[in-house]
Amino acid sequence: MNNKQNQWSIDDAETTYNVKRWGNGYFDIGESGDINVIPRYDQPNLKINLKEVVDEIQSEGIQFPVVIRFHDILRSQVELLNKTFRNTIEDADYEGQYFGVFPVKVNQMREVIEEIVDAGSRYNYGLEAGSKPELIAALAYNTNKNSLTILNGYKDEEYLRLALLGLKINRKIIIVIEKFSELINLVKLAKSLNVKPLIGLRVKMMVKGRGKWEHSSGERAKFGLSIAEILNAVSYLENEGLSDCIKLLHFHIGSQLTDIRAIKEAVQEASLVYSKLVKLGVPLEYVDVGGGLAIDYDGSQSTNDSSCNYNLAEYVSDIVYGFKQNCDLESVPHPHLVSESGRAMTAHHSCVITNVIGEIHPSGTQYSTKKSTGEHIIVTNMRDLENDLVNADKNNTHQEIFNDVVQLKSQAMQAFKLGIFSLDELAKVETMYWRILNVIEQKTREHDFVPEELNEISEMLSSQYLANFSVFQSAADSWAIDQVLPIVPISRLHEKPSKLCSLVDITCDSDGKIDKFIGQDSVANNIPMHTLKENEDYFIGIFLTGAYQDVMGDMHNLFGRLNEVHIVSYDDDPKDFYIEEVVKGSSVDNVLSTMQYTPAILEQAIKKEIDVQISRGKLKPREGVQLIDFYEDCLKGYTYLK
Repeated sequence: MNNKQNQWSIDDAETTYNVKRWGNGYFDIGESGDINVIPRYDQPNLKINLKEVVDEIQSEGIQFPVVIRFHDILRSQVELLNKTFRNTIEDADYEGQYFGVFPVKVNQMREVIEEIVDAGSRYNYGLEAGSKPELIAALAYNTNKNSLTILNGYKDEEYLRLALLGLKINRKIIIVIEKFSELINLVKLAKSLNVKPLIGLRVKMMVKGRGKWEHSSGERAKFGLSIAEILNAVSYLENEGLSDCIKLLHFHIGSQLTDIRAIKEAVQEASLVYSKLVKLGVPLEYVDVGGGLAIDYDGSQSTNDSSCNYNLAEYVSDIVYGFKQNCDLESVPHPHLVSESGRAMTAHHSCVITNVIGEIHPSGTQYSTKKSTGEHIIVTNMRDLENDLVNADKNNTHQEIFNDVVQLKSQAMQAFKLGIFSLDELAKVETMYWRILNVIEQKTREHDFVPEELNEISEMLSSQYLANFSVFQSAADSWAIDQVLPIVPISRLHEKPSKLCSLVDITCDSDGKIDKFIGQDSVANNIPMHTLKENEDYFIGIFLTGAYQDVMGDMHNLFGRLNEVHIVSYDDDPKDFYIEEVVKGSSVDNVLSTMQYTPAILEQAIKKEIDVQISRGKLKPREGVQLIDFYEDCLKGYTYLK
């Protein structure tokens, strides 16, 4: 056996799972083989052992799966974004300021919004709303009189009235016009309420973004005004005596912008539009560069859909210096800068932790292959190949045996379809087939070179680990748009993983699986995992789920929301953390009520049926009462597996 096969180090684990590359400084692998969380960017020595967090969650009796939120990471990201903009603006001698806003749609959870608003208060960091419910929340939580509330999305009269209400209570509400008819309605309402609105104009950019959402930009974009409509809007407001209300120019070229060149091109175009409008006398004060600041989900630092070829510092620098240069060339004032970076703010702070509850393996079932009288020649030939494999030690021999067993298995299936092969014979062939592949795979590990076809055996033998969660609730983008999310065992990383796996969830849907993982050079169909041990929990983490995944999950199979645990770092604690809050996930009666069932009526229906069985003598009264109690307990219980 090659000694290298027996060696495994933390560096090997890092190479396999890329934790540092996608972790953005917030995650690494400790010498103990456990995942560490570094919640503060400015305190690299403050580390939380994720396995210890899970152990404490278990000791508190909190059921898995759980969402774990590290609020210090959330605060760190808000601080980093604002400090990077402030420092770059100072270094560049840029004359405007930065007024960032967090898009509520990225994560509408109250706890998240509270932390972001609190962490951003010293930077006048505001909120962006795209609907009436989001605006109602923003009005209540964005109370900083110096921060902005940017309103995007299509707007009806009620939405506009809410915005004007915000202006009446002294909030900096900027109403971004997406469609010309909105402007007419806004002016009418503003005059009737005697309020001077703060107006933003969203321009449809010619430049298109890069990545999965590039279709959301360009001339066919869903939102925004053409240049002709922008000029018509300016003229209309001049005629209405409200030209001084135009405060902001907004553009957006897509979410998760993978290529920095798209940002450079957008800044070039937008700065020219801004400059020309200012020269026409439009009193613009702000330019909102929209969202798009990407997350490197797979750690490849590339233009893959799940990655990006730039970092925060480069992103900010290109915006600040791009606007400075073009505004100086046009001799116009530098605008205040606004960005709507939601994904980058929230993705890292949240992860889903779930336990693996079983393994589905193609060769997991054994069946007696003992020779029987009169068996089909295909069965005999398969047995002979298995015997020949014992003494085989060369790749060419393994290749030959592999080719033969594949052919024999195919012949067995054909013979079965023709009715000349029994179920017993088919079971024997299948059992020997998988047994032979297992032996070939084990033997080829000893060789320095393995033929390409034999390398595929590992994938053929890969397991499916059954994990206690719903893809549709907790990793919606993985299912819907093939988003690659980092998935890593939270412990045992000092051990060499010996299983190649995909993940399947506990829903009854065949789509309830994850089979796209971070690979060495490209997206992989499987991920290395450790062998499950009897009577020992095996926990895995699905990371970077704080953006969209927290709020986009559906009610597939009525599994509902997960239990949440909020973790705060605390250097004086022996474990460097404490559980600040536990938010209970959905109970069965919660999700049933959501779907218009009435739990009390359900209980009554079951009690009635049990009473009938008791009256017929089919059930004893004590047993009936126990069954009713069990049903009621299930109604109140967690929707996921215990």
